[in-house]
Amino acid sequence: MVIEFLKGHGTQNDFVVLPDPDARLDLTASRVAALCDRQRGLGADGVLRVVRKEALDLPAASESAGEWFMDYRNADGSIAEMCGNGTRVFARYLVEAGLVSGREFVIGTRAGDRPVVVHPDLSVTVQMGPAAITGASVAIVDGHNFSGVAVNVGNPHLVSIVDEDIDELDLTRAPRYDSDFFPDGVNLEFVNPLGEQRLKMRVYERGVGETRACGTGTVAAVAAALHLAGTDTGKSSVDIPGGRVEVTVERGASTLTGPAEFVARGQLDPQWWERAG
Repeated sequence: MVIEFLKGHGTQNDFVVLPDPDARLDLTASRVAALCDRQRGLGADGVLRVVRKEALDLPAASESAGEWFMDYRNADGSIAEMCGNGTRVFARYLVEAGLVSGREFVIGTRAGDRPVVVHPDLSVTVQMGPAAITGASVAIVDGHNFSGVAVNVGNPHLVSIVDEDIDELDLTRAPRYDSDFFPDGVNLEFVNPLGEQRLKMRVYERGVGETRACGTGTVAAVAAALHLAGTDTGKSSVDIPGGRVEVTVERGASTLTGPAEFVARGQLDPQWWERAG
């Protein structure tokens, strides 16, 4: 069986895209982890499987208004609910592959439908749904406690707005967090305010490690900053190691706008695929 792939990124949060309309691939956790491994595979922060919703036996797929479902996996092979940067890459693929008509359509995810707009410059705006404040907790980096705002953007986040320069934080090892508060793990964002409507962020993603961008994380960061400022509506640019995105947060809704790039396409070696399983 020929297994095609593309390699793409959204602000350097990179993905292997697997076109699999009829869900024929046996996408095991070990194969995902092998694909994402930067020495023995293609290297990526995650895998985006492009599949028709009818081919999946998932409640989230059957309830989607869109034809196409983003089956997203973290680099360790675990299943994730949602990925904002991945949705942008996924949307651009659907347009360029001719799988959708027009540039405004709906993508199904495990966190619910995500309407998207692919702009003429191939940047993409994703309607990210609500960014819900769910409480407060603490992240621990090198023995230092950083208080944070818990935010759910279809997946869990803990955002710490800090005075220290986030470039000085050591995120080569996983920060600690309250596993009772976050029993399914959590994405950890560390944020410096840079001025009016501008933030700088680093992120440690569950199941991956530090990445150069996290779309849902940027939405969570803006929602947390607004919350601490006493409001729930606003917008901000967010500088991340991989570039810059624009985020708006409203009551019950949010949007993320940023680039989507492709860098390679090809075919996986069938023997490698079998060994990786």
